[in-house]
Amino acid sequence: MKGSQKFRFKITVIGDSQVGKTSLMDKFTKSSFDRDYGKALGIKASMFDSEIEGNKIRLLFWDIAGGDEHRFLRPSFYRNSSGIIIVFSLEDNEQGKESFNHIPEWHREVIKNCGEIPIYIFANKVDLVDENKLDESNIKNLVEENNFRGYYLTSVISGSNIIRGFRVISEELYKKYSVLLPEL
Repeated sequence: MKGSQKFRFKITVIGDSQVGKTSLMDKFTKSSFDRDYGKALGIKASMFDSEIEGNKIRLLFWDIAGGDEHRFLRPSFYRNSSGIIIVFSLEDNEQGKESFNHIPEWHREVIKNCGEIPIYIFANKVDLVDENKLDESNIKNLVEENNFRGYYLTSVISGSNIIRGFRVISEELYKKYSVLLPEL
């Protein structure tokens, strides 16, 4: 490709309430997060600028509230998404288990509203479990069965895999969409 191009990718971040979606976005886009962050109301948007192969990349994150009370709003929030991140909690409690079990519902909602677009899984709060005892086979099976692009074990506290995950997503979206542009 000749010359510098500008790319904008809307990445919609979904998952159950309290799994850390907003904290992940804040950690990536601001390098910080608020431990006392409350429940999201509707949507929170943020952005991150980077560069790939001399081209400017703008990631637009739409963090959608996960509660059922916001379900009616979500179809319009999915519009024009380039990719999806489904976040669940690795916590060994009811909320963590439910957030994993709800991934197929989130996936159906994405297909209904976006069709086939790249989907990534962020298994968040890895700092709250013993990684040596963590069985990733259920996550791997889910990713393979649903043709998700991949998964990352993330932690807002330690920063584990957050930058890596978002960089891979950015690079994959760039590769996917840059080939669709005619050379100048």
